[in-house]
Amino acid sequence: MFCSGCGQALAPGQGFCPRCGRPVASAIPPVPDLAFQVENYAGKIKALGVVWLIYSAFSLLIGIAGLTFAKMFLFGPFGPWMHGPWGNGTPPFWFGSALLQFVWVFLILRTCLALVAGWGLLQHAPWGRVVAIVAAFVTIFSFSHVLFGTAMGIWTLVTLLGYRNATLYDQL
Repeated sequence: MFCSGCGQALAPGQGFCPRCGRPVASAIPPVPDLAFQVENYAGKIKALGVVWLIYSAFSLLIGIAGLTFAKMFLFGPFGPWMHGPWGNGTPPFWFGSALLQFVWVFLILRTCLALVAGWGLLQHAPWGRVVAIVAAFVTIFSFSHVLFGTAMGIWTLVTLLGYRNATLYDQL
């Protein structure tokens, strides 16, 4: 190591140049290497995978409760079709029943997608990143969990999209 002012040779740990008195520049801290970045990214992926698993359970429970309430409201003893011209308790159209069945199927598929995304991220599977990105788009455009679903989708996309993130995920 040499003095930047006069070129005098300096001993390690010396604070000032003995010839000109100029302070010695401190060493530049090392840039984190790829192993550090991969380790940091692995922690983010683990947290994201756990939250996807929690989201899938939360989504299933809220969906079951909501659809059970909707069925009891529409087709139960206090439903709008219990009295009047359709006193037998059936709606005038088959549309209500078919819509509820479609929502049940959508709920099961969305829950399975979130569950597979969380599991794939925790296992660092190559397909886990793609499934999580698809689940993020489905969750962003879902109307049942507007605030939490949108936050999950955005967090997932920010964490998984991009060349740097794809490279780090491949290193896991």
